[in-house]
Amino acid sequence: MVVLSFIGSTQIACLKDKVTERYTIYRPVYSTKAEVKGAIGSSPAIQISNPGKIFVKGNYVFLNEIDRGIHVIDFSNPANPKNLAFVKIPGCVDMAVRGNFLYADLYTDLITLDITDPLNVKVQQYQESVFPHRIYSNGFIADTAKFITNWIRVDTVVKRDERPFGFPLFFGPMSMSRSAPVSNGVGGSMARFGLLEDRLYTVSHSDLKVFNTSNPANPSFIRTIELNRGDIETIFPHQRNLFIGAAAGMLIYNATDKDNPTYMSTFIHARACDPVIADQSFAYVTLRSNNTCSGFANQLDVVNVSQLLSPRLVRTYLLTEPAGLSKDQNLLFICDGNDGLKIFDATRPEELKLLTTIPLSKTYDVITINGIALTVAEDGIYFIDYRNPSQASIAGKITIAKI
Repeated sequence: MVVLSFIGSTQIACLKDKVTERYTIYRPVYSTKAEVKGAIGSSPAIQISNPGKIFVKGNYVFLNEIDRGIHVIDFSNPANPKNLAFVKIPGCVDMAVRGNFLYADLYTDLITLDITDPLNVKVQQYQESVFPHRIYSNGFIADTAKFITNWIRVDTVVKRDERPFGFPLFFGPMSMSRSAPVSNGVGGSMARFGLLEDRLYTVSHSDLKVFNTSNPANPSFIRTIELNRGDIETIFPHQRNLFIGAAAGMLIYNATDKDNPTYMSTFIHARACDPVIADQSFAYVTLRSNNTCSGFANQLDVVNVSQLLSPRLVRTYLLTEPAGLSKDQNLLFICDGNDGLKIFDATRPEELKLLTTIPLSKTYDVITINGIALTVAEDGIYFIDYRNPSQASIAGKITIAKI
């Protein structure tokens, strides 16, 4: 099986009703499950080329390389971040870190890694087939006896008698001491994995799964909760609640009974991609439309969630192409596509004030921690010093290689 991608350099020449099209074909490279499991572990750092989600624990950023693994980045000096190592995990798109242990998806499996030494991680546990709905980033499911471990790019020319009605969409081939107390890291707003105290919550497009991580080295599966819809995208735990982003709304579940979260309410919004974050009184929902998200909304919805049973829209702010977002006290950070990273004063959520914009290309997600905004953009991972928010500036960067 191949993935066929129409790329920008395509040349189309019409002569006597003949059409020539140039495509890129990605051929999957398969390995057996045994081979994949045997190869999981740390390797020397590689260039970042297809970054996904981010997670922060201590001085380390764990950055997903979509379907290939996780980059380990030391940002103890944000002005000079260092790409230290790469952890090979085929099929990985999500992760979370609790104590010295990293949880990641290996296609349909959940893998637990000991990261006491981030340069020499060790496999601690496998749980097979806990994510049965998981598909490859390009949209198809492979032979269940094997995993796709790499993609080989092949440029090709196809001649047709007539131009097709439409072109295929590009999907691409497609972060310590042992004696430290157990604590959870911080995930980005685009995550499908979320930690709340000693529970790991994960969402697929249609369900919520609960894992007990009271023993961080050996998480145990508790249950699956059907969400009765098929458009779930993200999860954001806060206090005793789970804020779940869906393409047409935000769901609120209460996790006071942490093994059995219960449905509270839904805030309905226009259909679009939908990450969400929340604090004690407000939820911040970005909506964007693009090739993979239906609808036309590009906006921020501020929602009053002080009454969890009846969330109420406070105000909508129009944006360009908002994606990930983060909040640090009264500061709100929004990745607004090619408009860059925007920093707002959110002291009054009904009247946000733009403090500054960091001009970056195609910003995707952001995590704020200790005065540094870790921002994923098209050309790099940026470390932005916002200790003086109105004069926030880029402290350091790790470049993303062009594919």
